[in-house]
Amino acid sequence: MASVVHIMERYEAGSGLKKALSMARTEVIRTVRESGIRGRGGAGFPTAVKWNLCAAAQSPKKFIVCNADEGEPGTFKDRLLLTERPEALLDGITIGGYAIGARLGVIYLRAEYAYMRPGLEAALAARRTNKLLGKKVLGKDFEFDIEIRMGAGAYVCGEETALIESLEGSRGEPRNRPPYPVNTGLVGVPTAVNNVETLIACAHILVKGPEWFRKFGTDVSTGSKLLSVSGDCKRPGVYEVGFGISIKDLLKLVEGEDAKAVQVGGASGRTVPAKQFGRKLGFEDLATGGSIIVIGKDRDMLDVAENFLDFFVEESCGQCTPCREGNPKLLEGVHLLKQGRCSINYLRELQNLGRTMQAASKCGLGQSSANAFLDITEHFRSEILGRVPATKE
Repeated sequence: MASVVHIMERYEAGSGLKKALSMARTEVIRTVRESGIRGRGGAGFPTAVKWNLCAAAQSPKKFIVCNADEGEPGTFKDRLLLTERPEALLDGITIGGYAIGARLGVIYLRAEYAYMRPGLEAALAARRTNKLLGKKVLGKDFEFDIEIRMGAGAYVCGEETALIESLEGSRGEPRNRPPYPVNTGLVGVPTAVNNVETLIACAHILVKGPEWFRKFGTDVSTGSKLLSVSGDCKRPGVYEVGFGISIKDLLKLVEGEDAKAVQVGGASGRTVPAKQFGRKLGFEDLATGGSIIVIGKDRDMLDVAENFLDFFVEESCGQCTPCREGNPKLLEGVHLLKQGRCSINYLRELQNLGRTMQAASKCGLGQSSANAFLDITEHFRSEILGRVPATKE
């Protein structure tokens, strides 16, 4: 299957913004809604619904925040967008700000991307000179500016409410919801939080129209998706494909056909075994924020599980019990499995613990951190059970 291109093609600064400012705010949101675009960060919430809720919120002050805290293991497509397509991103933020009635946009930039800040600041300065930011954007009755705030290296701050806590100077911990950020966000005012790729896609949609966007993807998952492909394949890198591509076709594209598994969505995603490579990327099947890790035949799947759980033990904010206590327990179980000291009965208890974490954890980190463990112990039982001591049922 050939890749499609729109997010990564060249973009003229201000082109989408000029179109947006010639329309009413409601028309901008309607255009985004007709495209069917959903959040590209992985959760897939409809972008137009988020913008409409924020626009409808009664407040004299509102914000739009670009989530550039790309911390999911195996994800690096936003890094490429931030360095190669900043104008499209800055247009997308400004368009979103106009649509919801905000006068300030914030780029929450991952701490490890600090080297990108000078380039982004230079792009912002040029936009102010060219009247694409400031008191009267493009001479219209619209005031808007963008500032950059740095993260501090916490994975959990990829979750929008933890990100907002960090922006406010607090420890990055997820908030209870409701209220949602579209009503009570940054410093208590309505806030729309969108992914880098989402905002760039919206800029293109304003230029080319929703019908063009819907030509790619599926009815449920419209448009294309940038994928960060790494692992045991001959052609790793960033790919743009239409939603609906199968794992099998993607592996052909990256020359990784001999894989025994693919991790879709990073450490918090799903481990797809070879027998399920017919499954497709999209919100109706395998949603992903962009990380695709190809796992070769010679990899030990317990090593994979151990690697991911090590990460989650380190990155859990510790706020809720299922995540704080559950991840170390699952990691301990993987160590026992590798030593051949974990009984079948105890393995079942660990699987039940993982399902409890999915249901009872407070935020997406805890709700998804057991995914790889559960998938690996289900789909690779023959590889794992050879190390489990026999017990009487």
